[in-house]
Amino acid sequence: MSFFPTNQPIFSKKPDPSTIQDCQGLWRIRWKIGGRSIFKQFYTRIDQSMMVWALVTAAIFFTAQFFPINWTTQAIAWSILTLVATAIMCYLSWFWVTVEEVRWTLYWWGFLMVGGTILTDASIAYGWGDILIRLCPLWLALCGLGYVGTGWALRSRSTLLAAGFHFLGIAILPAFSGWEYLVTGLIMTGTLVLFFERRWDMRPHQEVKTTAPDRQVVKRDRRLRENSVYAAQLGHLSTAKQN
Repeated sequence: MSFFPTNQPIFSKKPDPSTIQDCQGLWRIRWKIGGRSIFKQFYTRIDQSMMVWALVTAAIFFTAQFFPINWTTQAIAWSILTLVATAIMCYLSWFWVTVEEVRWTLYWWGFLMVGGTILTDASIAYGWGDILIRLCPLWLALCGLGYVGTGWALRSRSTLLAAGFHFLGIAILPAFSGWEYLVTGLIMTGTLVLFFERRWDMRPHQEVKTTAPDRQVVKRDRRLRENSVYAAQLGHLSTAKQN
């Protein structure tokens, strides 16, 4: 048996929201112009967590690139923002990582983000020049390690590719002298946008232990939703035949 789910595409269109695991807190967005739908999408709590991080990384690195704000001021603001985003990530992701039995990935990301924040603040406070000139490679490496852990836990090729993309970013940064923060922000933010807009591959759900109460609830709720969708489809077919 292959370690990775090779029967799944690495990225694909999101499925019908009625078949997903966690419908609590689901965001449904539909934009119309003149009665015509121009954008239709839904976002789970995991998606929302990634959206928060996308906003945070864009704010941090694009501000550092384009606005001459004092480093100490930035360190204070971005530290608060990073810690808040970490707390939101834990809140939004807890149910999902519990069901999938990969809580350690949440601890891993929290360790990397908080540890990176402490190291960044210390380098600014104590003038550690060797770290200050390497903040962009540092954060690309931290995020890359986060994706490696997630990819291993979920047997996901997409998250491992995301890790490789971040490590590649470290290698190409010297070619963008003077624009390192912009490039870093684009890599980190762009990756997150891709993940919350698309469905990404992971291990089959049936490989997860089914004894956990949370897992049983999810399986029951998903089965009920799938049955209701199937019943609705049969009803439509029956109506069409009668007509």
